[in-house]
Amino acid sequence: MVADGEGGGRLRELDGASPAGTDRHVSDLVAEIRRIEREADASSPPRWVWASTEDVYPELVRAGVRVRRCHDVEHTEALLLGHAARHYEPHSLGAAWARLRDLPVPDDPVRPLGEGVAAQPALFEADRSTLPPGTDRLEAVVEIHRDQRARIAALLAPDRFALLTAVESAGALGAVEMSHDGLPWRPDEHDRILTELLGPRPTSGGRPRVLADLATRISATVGHEVNPDSPAQVMRAMAWVGHPVGSTRSWVLEGVDHPVVPLLLRYKELARLYSANGWTWLETWVREVGVQGSGPRLGRFQPDYVVGGVVSGRWATRGGGALQIPKAVRGAVRADPGWVLVRADAGQLEPRILAAVSHDDALAEAAAEEDLYARLAGHVGGDRERAKIGLLAAMYGQTSGDAAPLLASMRRLYPRALDHVDAAARTGEGGGIVRSWLGRTSPPPRGWAATIAAPDADRRRRAHGRFTRNFVVQATAAEWALVLLAALRQELREEIPMLAEGAGIVFFVHDEVVLHVPREAAEATVRAVRRAETRTRELLFGDTPVRFPLDLSVTDRYDEP
Repeated sequence: MVADGEGGGRLRELDGASPAGTDRHVSDLVAEIRRIEREADASSPPRWVWASTEDVYPELVRAGVRVRRCHDVEHTEALLLGHAARHYEPHSLGAAWARLRDLPVPDDPVRPLGEGVAAQPALFEADRSTLPPGTDRLEAVVEIHRDQRARIAALLAPDRFALLTAVESAGALGAVEMSHDGLPWRPDEHDRILTELLGPRPTSGGRPRVLADLATRISATVGHEVNPDSPAQVMRAMAWVGHPVGSTRSWVLEGVDHPVVPLLLRYKELARLYSANGWTWLETWVREVGVQGSGPRLGRFQPDYVVGGVVSGRWATRGGGALQIPKAVRGAVRADPGWVLVRADAGQLEPRILAAVSHDDALAEAAAEEDLYARLAGHVGGDRERAKIGLLAAMYGQTSGDAAPLLASMRRLYPRALDHVDAAARTGEGGGIVRSWLGRTSPPPRGWAATIAAPDADRRRRAHGRFTRNFVVQATAAEWALVLLAALRQELREEIPMLAEGAGIVFFVHDEVVLHVPREAAEATVRAVRRAETRTRELLFGDTPVRFPLDLSVTDRYDEP
């Protein structure tokens, strides 16, 4: 499918990768996609093939059309290039077309930084394909799709990689939907929180009252004027009071016994809140949607998600900081009157992932329990916290401190699990690449020849080994979350076919999903989440004893347990 820039577009039906009919031009592309989705068999919905979900789908969602499946050419190209250890090559439609034609490969277009909800393209006008002038865009999409399917079929584990491309594309759909619907946010509550912590909003620049007072107290405690926003001045001040430090990081300051330190730490905490989630952030990223009767002002936080924005497959954002909502302002995330938030959080996800991918029977037996660490505690004197430290240290290569004595026990108890991450670390130390369960591939280290010739070559090799050790677990955990998201989109349609406008998944971060639904749909939503978790486990790992329990809650506020 391609748009013509005037509200219409061209469609070509495919049977697999082969054309199943002639091209059709429609004058109203939105209406035609709506009709096809509505009339399609629920057991076999269409899979739309297009260049970029990010360019096409927002207009459909704004028009009230939500598709069930797609094949995103750009995301798939990026995954395939990564699998071939070519992470740094362009992956746009134009770049893929150029490689097929042995033409000069254009750079990927630069997507604008997020500027809140105002940064929306007009009707299907965004064309960042970088195709040569005169190229038939539909022909290019069809041919690249055919080439991608052939490349996937040639891989050693094509079914797994096909699942990866499918859920990456589903994630792209979900990202657009979540950005459009937004996380319910109370602007008045956010303002109250900021005023309580910082004082009234400054009217003519400068610091809020609480920050200004802390800055004054810091200077008085040191004995001369200090700008706490300047790391250089803070370091000179610490040296002045007899406690020189190498940086102003919180963990460094916490190790110093001086009365100025609590003031500096509180200032850093509040200054970060003011800059990252203060009044300017509120005006930029939260769109007010009205007032419920005589009740509170209602808003929506609408971040610009970047699917696969991190090499492990985790998401990122273009501004807005959606993936790091601080605890201080979570009280502003509240369901609309008559609605609820359904939160699903996968605890202990990465150790459970390791148990599943390593086929370590002993660890899998522990991961069949609700609390994996409690089960492990029996092997380390009943101390759950020590069991947690030991397993995480073994997973992530920590060999010092409290973790060191526990490593030998972990290696003896769970040899296959530890061998799995140790092998990944050795590969990284040798400059190699590793893959997740579905085939996402770690990027090769840049400048490896220079690295191994450097005076600190051993340190650099170990650092890359730690990266690959982490990658095989973290990237697979990201895949688990993506499959859950894709399965949940389907389950919600089946469980609640007439879900209210704007209801559904509104937030997704690493191992947590938040849904916003009418209160009467809460029980059905919980059932959909539980079925999605079961489908996710079966799709990824088949008949495994490992369980991935979700901590489910139905609440009015995000800051409530």
